[in-house]
Amino acid sequence: MAVVKTRIAAVSYLNTVPFIYGIRHADKLRAELLLAPPAECARNFIDKKADIALVPAGALSRMDDAEVISDYCIGAEKSVRTVTVMSNVPIGEVSVLWLDSHSMTSALLVKILAEELWHIRPRWKELTDYSVAEHPADGEGFLFIGDKVFGYEGKFRYTYDLADCWRELTGKPFVFAVWVARKGSAPELIDALEESLELGVERIWEAIVESGHSEKEYAYTYLTENIDFLFDYQKRQALELFREKSKKFTPRSNPG
Repeated sequence: MAVVKTRIAAVSYLNTVPFIYGIRHADKLRAELLLAPPAECARNFIDKKADIALVPAGALSRMDDAEVISDYCIGAEKSVRTVTVMSNVPIGEVSVLWLDSHSMTSALLVKILAEELWHIRPRWKELTDYSVAEHPADGEGFLFIGDKVFGYEGKFRYTYDLADCWRELTGKPFVFAVWVARKGSAPELIDALEESLELGVERIWEAIVESGHSEKEYAYTYLTENIDFLFDYQKRQALELFREKSKKFTPRSNPG
């Protein structure tokens, strides 16, 4: 008899390498991994292509049948490094802000910061063709997320780390993504997932090596100093605050 595998959607970035390692090496979890950018992870869960998913914080409001199931997350207590706005002018002078299409959560965060911290009202544009960032016009800023940020570091005069900016605004850490399953999922499945995530977080270096990122000198520092995986009380509070603040900016479609 064929073994039915649990379908798990997760983000295909460096920040999830420990989670992926843990899931692949779990003793009690038989899983099929669906790796994609954040918005696509949310879509896979909503479309029932996945049973469990690591979903962006901004997608939770559109998931009536989902519940947060884990004490692990993708979060940041301090600088996250891979969610940034870059520009050649100070943020107060940015008149056009290109929003990375891979994450609506980060776009929501930028809009909150623009209104409440930076006090700017830029024209928003969707960033799908990254070549426009090679020759930025005066007053343009760019939201970059994920591994691509490493390639842009040092290319702009100003870089604004959005986890730092959120903490400046609220005094709290930030939660970028949490693990969800459908309401009523088997407790044994949730326990098996939790054990796999714990395994991965405890073996970060092994995960880096297996994923092929060991040649990147920033990988270990990033996963141990920038990303914080524990979904603790402070992060739960921060998530609720973000969800409240983002209501006025939340689109009715495009999860993620």
